[in-house]
Amino acid sequence: MKKTISAILAFAMLLSSCGAEKSSDSKAASKSYSSEPVTENSENTNENAAEESAKNEEASESDTVKESIFSDPYATENVYHIDETMFEKREGVDYGTIIEDAEYFSTTADDYKQCNIQLPAGYDEKETYPVMYIIHGWGGSHSDQISEDSYLTILYSNMLAEGLCEPMILVNVDMYTDKQALKADTKEEKLRYAYDKVIDDIGTDVMPFIQENYPVKKGREYTAVAGMSQGGSESLATGFQWLDKIGWIGSFAPDPGVIPTEFYKGTYWNTPYFEAFPTPDETNTPYYLYLSVGTDDPWNVDVTRYYAEVLDDMGVQNQTDVVDGFEHGYIFWRICFYNFLTKAFR
Repeated sequence: MKKTISAILAFAMLLSSCGAEKSSDSKAASKSYSSEPVTENSENTNENAAEESAKNEEASESDTVKESIFSDPYATENVYHIDETMFEKREGVDYGTIIEDAEYFSTTADDYKQCNIQLPAGYDEKETYPVMYIIHGWGGSHSDQISEDSYLTILYSNMLAEGLCEPMILVNVDMYTDKQALKADTKEEKLRYAYDKVIDDIGTDVMPFIQENYPVKKGREYTAVAGMSQGGSESLATGFQWLDKIGWIGSFAPDPGVIPTEFYKGTYWNTPYFEAFPTPDETNTPYYLYLSVGTDDPWNVDVTRYYAEVLDDMGVQNQTDVVDGFEHGYIFWRICFYNFLTKAFR
């Protein structure tokens, strides 16, 4: 019996010893694999592992770049030379649906007003979409940027077809906010003040109308405003008036009249909407604030720079471009829209 037990114990010790040797060999093999190769096979394995590691690092860097571009609109410079074909209709592209002269009651104007609306290609009432409000320039109307053959309608749809922007609903508002019967006879000075009232109209009347009748995503993260010239100053003021409702602001060659300035002093152009820009806090800072003007603009280079300087002094992040060679016109503004569309809601 004792001999049997001793034999069993001896056999167990032998197994334990073999296990320890295998464990030791395994550790040694692991160590040599992670340091210097000792055979041709381990060399090939190590090279494959190195290549795989390099690929993973490259993919990781690519993902990081993509994430930084799409999560931070300030991370990339804007471009000002794009192919003319972006503004031309193409075969096979769906240019969405244009709703002309959509009517709503404006409590701000105490009258009915109209706006034009572009629904994106592939529009589905069961889906919800971000919305961008567009403000035309001096003397324009709600059909200037959104109509069957307008540059913005074509540009947006071409960009959407190429995956360069998000599907969204565009709303071209009428800046004139007063009794509609008086519009044709309104003189410039009074027209200037009727235009300023669009700032209240958008937040009080237009946005509720759109939200009640179209499947838009609610919240400032899904709401943008953009405009040019007089519409540029109104869009800048609208964005700051409604910081709690609007998170993306585009202002192209804006006129004076948003805050006090020395430009056109003593004229109705200089009458400011704000005594100072409202100061955003951590809950309502714009996701993206974009100002731009061409160096050959005869009116608004200095005022655009001034707005940017004031915003900088306030600590409000903005991307302000003063671009060589461009004048005060749609050739420049359509490129500004290209830049703004590539960044809004992404």
